[in-house]
Amino acid sequence: MKRRTVSALLWKFFERGGRAVIELVVQVVMARLLAPDDFGALAIMLVFVNVGNVIVQSGLNTALVQSSEADEGDFSTVFWMSLAVSAVLYAAVFLAAPAVAAFYHMGHLAWPLRALALVLVVNAYNAVQVAWVQRELEFRKVFTATVASVVASGAVGIAAAIAGAGLWALVAQQLSYQIVNCLVLAAQVPWRPHLVFRVSRACELFSFGWKLLASGLLDTGYRSLSDLVIGKQFSASQLGYVSQGNRYPQALGSVLDGAIQPVMLSAVSRVQDDLSYVRRLVRRALKTSCYLVMPCMTLFALCAEPLVRMLLGEQWLPCVFFMQVYCLTYALLPIHTTNLQALNAMGRSDLFLKLELVKKAYGVAFLLVTAFVLQDVYLMVGSYLVTGVISTFVNAYPSKRVVGYSYAEQLRDIAPGVALSAASAALAWPVSLFALPDAATIILQALVMGAAYLGLSRLLRVEALEYLLATAREIVAGRKHRAEG
Repeated sequence: MKRRTVSALLWKFFERGGRAVIELVVQVVMARLLAPDDFGALAIMLVFVNVGNVIVQSGLNTALVQSSEADEGDFSTVFWMSLAVSAVLYAAVFLAAPAVAAFYHMGHLAWPLRALALVLVVNAYNAVQVAWVQRELEFRKVFTATVASVVASGAVGIAAAIAGAGLWALVAQQLSYQIVNCLVLAAQVPWRPHLVFRVSRACELFSFGWKLLASGLLDTGYRSLSDLVIGKQFSASQLGYVSQGNRYPQALGSVLDGAIQPVMLSAVSRVQDDLSYVRRLVRRALKTSCYLVMPCMTLFALCAEPLVRMLLGEQWLPCVFFMQVYCLTYALLPIHTTNLQALNAMGRSDLFLKLELVKKAYGVAFLLVTAFVLQDVYLMVGSYLVTGVISTFVNAYPSKRVVGYSYAEQLRDIAPGVALSAASAALAWPVSLFALPDAATIILQALVMGAAYLGLSRLLRVEALEYLLATAREIVAGRKHRAEG
């Protein structure tokens, strides 16, 4: 189990990392070719697509991973359910597109939205493919599909932007990514949909999945609400700055924490009857994820201004504040995702839903007050950090009862990552006072903070680093042994 889990983790990390690096290059090029208004319009359209994707999946892909009895017939049943839902949703978006365009005073938005919504139909198939890969811990296949789709969609998007397609370049990039990803996975994954639909199993899977559907709608709706409010209450340009400020920290978080959590879900689902083993897996995931995510997010926030100026250009400097706030917000990501994935893996989607209801209640309250009462987009984005801090306790609260892992224990486990990140950043910050070129400032701050973080970790014998080094040695030794054999 450990060998399969570590192998899956490595491939998931490569997949997330490869995607992030290529997407970074593509986004930098497109940000220089397109206007903030185009990215703001895309953010508005993605609200409807992202909410639709949650409904299409309906929590059923996670139900397939979590269920110990899922077979080929179950996968086909879920596919036909998802396909039917996606067709209905696409028709709804198609008809509503002109009204959306009129509401935001963007007459050009209707047809791009209709084209982008085709992603919903593709995802009906893609979500089941990914569930099969997660269940079998075959993350190498996702790596191949992701890299191929990012490269292909990046080329399509950049070519369209150079040709002057404007917003359509972003639509072409999003749509081509999903289509290529689905095709490459289809070439690797042996599962194919059959003309099988089991009503009884559909009901059983949905009894688990509907809670995740409701939770997903709450989460996606909450995040989407901010985009809708900024686009309407402020401006498309301001939304473009907020969207860009969120995009890069989110990508970094998905590389690090996003590589660990799907693997943890699959691993815990396989041993959910052994509570002590589950607790060890959850603790290991939280410690490792925090140790990797927190210093990276802290360094990103530290270097945000020279990074934006060097990569995106002076016209994007208004997004620096938003980027720094999102970096600190995503630094808390491991606490949220570890606890929530543990609940899912243990089959407690009911608790997952209850937590989402609580979090979104105060989250929406903060959002509405800052947007409509205080009318300040900076306070609005800053409220996400406050919400994130409060939510660490909310998400961790049920874990003591479900897996025997209390909030106090979690705080002790993440304390090394928090303290070392803060100390290392304090040592690296003075570099910004030297008035060096942007590239030199970024490189020197990264070197100082990296050396300080690793040096202090070795000096204090931090457990997460010792575990990562031991695992790396084990992998190298195993490969050497297989090569000699």
